[in-house]
Amino acid sequence: MIELLMILIGFVLLLLIVIWKHFIQQPKQAAFDAGNRDQTNIDLYHEHKAEIENDYQHGNIDEENYQYLLTELDQSLLQDMEHADKEKALNENDKSLSIVWPAFLSVFVIAFSVYFYSNNGSYQLITETPRAQAPDQQASTSAQQQAVERVQMLQQLTTQEPNNSDAWYGLGQALVAVGDFDGSLKAFDEVIRIDGEQADLYGAKAQATYYQNNQQITPQVQMWIDKALSLDSEDPSTNILLGMDNFMRQQYTEAIGYWQRVVDGNRDNVNVEALSGAIAEAKNRLAMTSGSAQNDFTGEADAANSVATSGPQLTLDVRVSDDIQQRLEQGADKVVFVYAIPSNGPRMPVAAVKMYASDLPATVVLNDARAMTPQAKLSDNEKVHVYAVISASGGVGIKPGDFKAELLDVDVTDNSPVTLLINSIVE
Repeated sequence: MIELLMILIGFVLLLLIVIWKHFIQQPKQAAFDAGNRDQTNIDLYHEHKAEIENDYQHGNIDEENYQYLLTELDQSLLQDMEHADKEKALNENDKSLSIVWPAFLSVFVIAFSVYFYSNNGSYQLITETPRAQAPDQQASTSAQQQAVERVQMLQQLTTQEPNNSDAWYGLGQALVAVGDFDGSLKAFDEVIRIDGEQADLYGAKAQATYYQNNQQITPQVQMWIDKALSLDSEDPSTNILLGMDNFMRQQYTEAIGYWQRVVDGNRDNVNVEALSGAIAEAKNRLAMTSGSAQNDFTGEADAANSVATSGPQLTLDVRVSDDIQQRLEQGADKVVFVYAIPSNGPRMPVAAVKMYASDLPATVVLNDARAMTPQAKLSDNEKVHVYAVISASGGVGIKPGDFKAELLDVDVTDNSPVTLLINSIVE
């Protein structure tokens, strides 16, 4: 920025010097010329006078002609001097007028330079030049950058075509991906304005609000769900959402029911194969927990840790700090959620485990077998944020009063065990 500014200033000063140098030197040159002209006239006067006197002394001219020639010579000198005075006065007037041009040119040069710098060399453009990123930084921002570019493209399209419902719907989905849930709800409202009320649109609004509220079915989410099901009880997006929420809360029987309803409906644009895989996983987990005395998944962590997986997995040593352990001992046993979410993108967990605080410390393995849905798996990400939350209310999400631990930007390919110490209170 300094180099460009100094070059521009130097260039402007050089132009100003060229412009004003001619103006400054012009009066001096005019004065010099005027002085030379006066002196020449005087020298010529004396030279002619000497010639006349010489002719008179040698008798070449008489007295009458001698006086006549001297008079003519005096008048000629006087006329030359008067003409020089008039020309000097004209030069003075020209000087007062000529200053306008260099002043105008100076203002133009300065104004043009400021305009050029503000548009092509401004401080912001230079300071915002991206620094060289390490390869892993570039890779981690690539997906997020693509999502942002898609949002920008769709926003431009909806501006150009405000009644393009497909563009508005795509924008709503894209805004969910970048975490702009309020914007996504407005986009879905535009689709409803154009195409009218449809179950899948309210299902999309329910999903966006669900993620906005940390994967909790709030009264607002329930309102969108009820509206969608009143229009179409078999709506895939709404039933998939309900199945995912039940799966996350380890209510596998209910999750299987919702997902099976979508599979049986065989609607277009539904990945039946992926959904069938999710149903199989829910049935597998249900079978692993059916023999539990508590029948509430207390022993699920140990059972699922033995599930073989060919993909990446995170081994977590989940522990509780001494001060929080003392608080837990004073009340009833509380639910613990251990889960991973993508470092970039939606906050939907890609792997999750539910247990109880009385089971801690415990070793928890997060892998694709712990996926909430086949569409969101640990192996689909390079880095994740990992959380362990002791829920005060027993519900999912991080809320005030919960105890938590977190590890940010964990490499999913790193198989070395890591410790997740629950030692902070959510304010």
